[in-house]
Amino acid sequence: MFRSLWAYRGFILANVRRDFQQRYTHSLLGGLWAVLNPLTLIVIYTVIFAGIMHSTLPGHESSPFAYSIYLCAGLLPWNAFADLVGRMQGVFLQYGNLIKKSNFPRSCLPIIVALSVLVDFTIVFSLYLLFLLFSGNFPGWVILTFAPVFLIQWAFGLGLGLLTATLNVFFRDVGQFVGVILQFWFWLTPIVYSASGLPAPVRSSLWLNPLYPLIEAYQGIFLLQTAPNWSGLLGIAVLAVALLWLAGRLFLKLAGEIVDEL
Repeated sequence: MFRSLWAYRGFILANVRRDFQQRYTHSLLGGLWAVLNPLTLIVIYTVIFAGIMHSTLPGHESSPFAYSIYLCAGLLPWNAFADLVGRMQGVFLQYGNLIKKSNFPRSCLPIIVALSVLVDFTIVFSLYLLFLLFSGNFPGWVILTFAPVFLIQWAFGLGLGLLTATLNVFFRDVGQFVGVILQFWFWLTPIVYSASGLPAPVRSSLWLNPLYPLIEAYQGIFLLQTAPNWSGLLGIAVLAVALLWLAGRLFLKLAGEIVDEL
């Protein structure tokens, strides 16, 4: 499978570029919307929560941007995760005609979606870094620890997305179920609220949420400017690899039946 992906790397990159271009075709501002949309998101969070609501975090009352930094640190990676899983679960249905008419490795399609999401996130994340820089809150060298944390999240999202994409071909309820689960998952993860404000029994059960260590690591990097607790990320890293392996095995086993089902 990996040899096939490398052999079709030109096909993958061309489709990633085409996906980006098609989203802004026939619009006056074109690709500028890729910058304006996330920029608007960051400005809204900063103006509303920092300027109007004066939201504060325990221990950061003196910083006017603390809550905005905290919120964006968790929300931007979460949006990338939800976008990856949400778009991935319908990828084989979306490209059904192409699958039936063309002969190419089917594993290219999940990679195309994953790279498209990565391009979108890179744009958003770059704007967030500029916001931190101009507001005087850039975390410094600790920013380098963001890459391995996001890699774990990307692998976990890719595994979960590939698993649901494969099952969704045979059981169409999976796609609807994923959307509902993501909504609950978001509010069960300390992104818009602080974990320290939760009751002790609830706080002690956060380990059941596989994304919580990742979100906590992001918030630590950008708000506290401290390196992640790598031992605390070991569990989700192992889970991400195991899920990616399981999803890959299931996909390879059912690849032929996927074509027949479509």
